[in-house]
Amino acid sequence: MSVRTVERRTPGVARCLGAADTARVLTRVLLPTVLEGPVLRRRWAMALAERFQWEATAVATVRGLFARRGSGPLLMRAFGRRLALVGDPDHVRRVLEGTPTPFSPASAEKRAALDQFQPHGSLISQGRVRQERRRANEAALEPGRPLHRAAGRIAAVAGAEAAAVTRQAAGRGVLDWDTFARGWWRAVRSIVFGEAAREEAEPVRTLERLRAAGNWAYLSPRRRALRDRFVAGLREAVGRAEPGSLAAALPDPAGTEPDVDPYGQVAHWLFAYDAAGMATLRTLALLATHPDAAARAHREAAQGVRGAGAGPAAQSAGQPAELPFLRACVLESVRLWPTTPLLLRESSDETDLDGAHLPEGTALVLFTPYLHRSAPAGAYAHRFAPDIWLDGTAAANPALVPFSSGPGRCPGRDVVLSTASNWLAGALTAGPAHGLVSRTRPVPGAPLPATLDHFGLRFTVRG
Repeated sequence: MSVRTVERRTPGVARCLGAADTARVLTRVLLPTVLEGPVLRRRWAMALAERFQWEATAVATVRGLFARRGSGPLLMRAFGRRLALVGDPDHVRRVLEGTPTPFSPASAEKRAALDQFQPHGSLISQGRVRQERRRANEAALEPGRPLHRAAGRIAAVAGAEAAAVTRQAAGRGVLDWDTFARGWWRAVRSIVFGEAAREEAEPVRTLERLRAAGNWAYLSPRRRALRDRFVAGLREAVGRAEPGSLAAALPDPAGTEPDVDPYGQVAHWLFAYDAAGMATLRTLALLATHPDAAARAHREAAQGVRGAGAGPAAQSAGQPAELPFLRACVLESVRLWPTTPLLLRESSDETDLDGAHLPEGTALVLFTPYLHRSAPAGAYAHRFAPDIWLDGTAAANPALVPFSSGPGRCPGRDVVLSTASNWLAGALTAGPAHGLVSRTRPVPGAPLPATLDHFGLRFTVRG
């Protein structure tokens, strides 16, 4: 590991970290994130992370560095890579708005990890092909529209599966992650491919194996044979997707350039829906421990069901309610416990950030737990404050990026929020009440935990 020093010229100019500070970033910020699993979460690591509150240590480390070194990007060199830790909200905005040029989302680390299961994903593509693949995603996912063209079907499927899972859990008296996840993935497969795929668990199981390999990025050998079988099976599933499903809305490959591969985008949708499941169960934990918010969410859910026609069939036939408060609760869950702890960009050319010189190939690291829990978050940093997503407070803070921001913002944001909010509405209106009995509980009146292990969440469910 080598370290350079540069003269500090202005408050915004980058500082190069010495060996000791670089070691702190590597061991307290980056290593815990890698151990938890950046592509597929590891149960044992998440349990340790919650027990010892790894994110709290990481956030404190980053906060201390910026307090001592100033707001400019903090430069370091490690493992042959030049890194820039970005923490100032205005710098965050400029980096994300500068996607894909001069700050490409297709960083070397991301390409190494995601190539394991989505070799043609737009997120790791560049130039013209990235633009075309992004358009294919947007054509199917309709970013910027709170209610997708398939919103009625999404609401019906998510709400019905949530109610079924809640009733099943009530029979046992307990809801845990495994019970939730089985129902969640039934809903996801139905939404993405159609009802016929509801019980076809194999594609997701294979994807998990490939994502586990992706956790190690460069260090894991390419599992090309398994990946090719997975991609071929996925394209076959998309080819027979039912009308009204998300996959059926993708452009026909025959009408696109051969290298665009619109069907190859679906692997990332499934990857993103895993993170959405984590956020959904954590949101349920927040509602189970915040009675005022729970009452408000229950009223909205009940009104939404009545307004849509009081049943899944009616919802599927028409447009459901937008459920703005429940959406805000999900966004707040992702703010408190980001499902993407590291937003990575790579300078595609020699560039400048507020006076800081960034050579081509510099990896820019945005550590979202720090961005979401530090200034200017202020009073709401460590509490459940869903109204910030409704009153303009969150929109005014460029450091709050639960689905990234700028041209690289997640195109599935609104579909994910629609699925998650309708799942919660279905769970809340199913009848039984959820009580959180996990060891770590996000209760009001105290700072919320920096790490919340979704695998360890456990609820009592009683009629």
